[in-house]
Amino acid sequence: MNLLTLMAQASTAAGTEQAGGILSILTMIVPLALMVLIFWLLIIRPEKKRTKEMQNMLDSLQVADEVVTNGGIIGRVLSVQKDTVLIETGSDRTKIRVVKSAIAKCNTEHENSAPAVEGKKSKGKTEIK
Repeated sequence: MNLLTLMAQASTAAGTEQAGGILSILTMIVPLALMVLIFWLLIIRPEKKRTKEMQNMLDSLQVADEVVTNGGIIGRVLSVQKDTVLIETGSDRTKIRVVKSAIAKCNTEHENSAPAVEGKKSKGKTEIK
């Protein structure tokens, strides 16, 4: 009878140890998962969005756009090629060929950059085309 009692106690203790082990693993994994999620939301996602916007800006460069380079040079685009852009700067019309990735900002707004908002309202809702 003693043997049966000892076996029952051992199996009960093993079950609680196993449950305690799972609980301790979860208490370590949950904070780590939360930190990864916060890191992704605050750092990785916005950086991907900025990179996508920058690539869209570089792809939509057109002749006569006003651009600013990473070095601070302001000029107008004369020609756009696959990897380079020819810009004209200053009143003396100096021409500079720069790599597309060196362009930091395009000061010219294009018509297709923002969605057109219709003036019609139907039941309090504005339609966007």
